[in-house]
Amino acid sequence: MGRVTARRPVVRITEHGTTRRPDSLAVEEPLEIRVGGRSLSVTMRTPGDDIDLVHGFLLTEGVIENRDDVSVVRYCDGVDESGANTYNVLNVVLAEGVPAPGGPERRFVTSSACGVCGKASLDQVRTRSRFPLSGNDLSVTAATLSSMPATLRAGQRIFDSTGGLHAAGLFTPDGALVALREDVGRHNAVDKVLGWALTQDRVPLSGSVLLVSGRASFELVQKSVMAGVPMLGAVSAPSSLAVDLALESGTTLVGFLRGESMNVYAGAQRVKIGA
Repeated sequence: MGRVTARRPVVRITEHGTTRRPDSLAVEEPLEIRVGGRSLSVTMRTPGDDIDLVHGFLLTEGVIENRDDVSVVRYCDGVDESGANTYNVLNVVLAEGVPAPGGPERRFVTSSACGVCGKASLDQVRTRSRFPLSGNDLSVTAATLSSMPATLRAGQRIFDSTGGLHAAGLFTPDGALVALREDVGRHNAVDKVLGWALTQDRVPLSGSVLLVSGRASFELVQKSVMAGVPMLGAVSAPSSLAVDLALESGTTLVGFLRGESMNVYAGAQRVKIGA
């Protein structure tokens, strides 16, 4: 597996002058996802947990529903100038009877900043989940939600050395961190943690809270809906379309989750005030 951090020279300027030193950076490399040998997507990601990433991507794109829908995932041969394997191409063989995604509109390039830039239309983005949320009775106290960002931050191992990664974590309703993944792309971090849950037979995640370290975009709400997550929390702001989708899907969407305050944009019935 490729490195997740790299060292590069930097000139640091402070009030005391300038110094030259190496700095640790988060690695960003392309990952091509193939299904049955056919290229489906190229995403810019931080190497690591690629198998989880692919499972999560296929889940949130509506290609698969459970881990048994995937027969084989393997790295394809690919070498850099030194002859070392780059581990930047993964081929997925779907189980018998699982239809492969088709049509040119399902092949797209995603950056580390946006995962839906290549979608043919907004209608195609509104993928319908197999796991309805409207009747989900998950309940989480505001105090427990307030504790989650600190727990997430404490688990960000690569962020500590680079300061340049997003994180996504799955929590129990009582605030225990179940799984955490980091990536240069917020959508990749979410796909990694949801893909892990899929491989562990935890989907639908009807009793979980998904927390992201940045903002809540439309796409992240869609991904949580596709995995059956009833509550999505974000340290920063949601977008208007994210709120619309949360309301439409029955998702509880919490933004600006900082300290003891938060904004609940949808599904406030699941957030309990007091012990």
